[in-house]
Amino acid sequence: MKNHEFVPAKLINSIANLKTGNAYKIIKRLLKLKFIQHVSIKYDGYKLNYSGYDYLALQTFIKRGTISEVVGKLGVGKESDIYTCLNAQGDPVVLKFARLGRTSFRTIKLNRDYIQNRTSYNWLYLSRISSTKEYMFMQKLYGAGFPTPVPLDWNRHGIVMSLIDGPTMIKIV
Repeated sequence: MKNHEFVPAKLINSIANLKTGNAYKIIKRLLKLKFIQHVSIKYDGYKLNYSGYDYLALQTFIKRGTISEVVGKLGVGKESDIYTCLNAQGDPVVLKFARLGRTSFRTIKLNRDYIQNRTSYNWLYLSRISSTKEYMFMQKLYGAGFPTPVPLDWNRHGIVMSLIDGPTMIKIV
C-alpha cells in the first residue's frame, strides 16, 4: 500500500502467489472480518484498514514473545489507542497503536516533518513513520537516563513499552 491507495485484486493475487479462487476466498474473509475495505471508485481494489494493521502488528508481537495477551484498553487519544497487555512472563506492558488520520488530527501537514512536500499519503504508512520515530526517540531518551517507559519492541504502527505505575495524565489536573 506504500505505492497504491487501493491495491487491485490482480496484484494481490500475483503477490500472494495463490490460485485466483483461493485469493478471492481470503479477500472475502478479510472483508467479513473488516480488516480490509473494498473500493471501486477509481478502479476495483482493496485497502487495509487499522483493524487489519492492528492484527498484523499483534501477530508479530505475539510471535516475538513481546505480548501474550491483551488485557484491556488503557486509553484513547487524538493520535493513538493504548492497551494494557501481558508479556510472555505474565508481566504487564503497554501497547500503543498510532492512529494518524483521525478527524481530530487532520492538521498533520502542519505538525509533522515527515509529510514534507507530499500531496497524497496513506494514513497507515504515516502512522508507521510516526511510531518508528517515537520508538527511536524513546530509546535514546531512556538510554540517556531520562525517566521514560522502557521501550521493549516496535512493529508497524505499534510500540510496546513498560507499564509505569501511577495515574494517567488525564487524571492529573
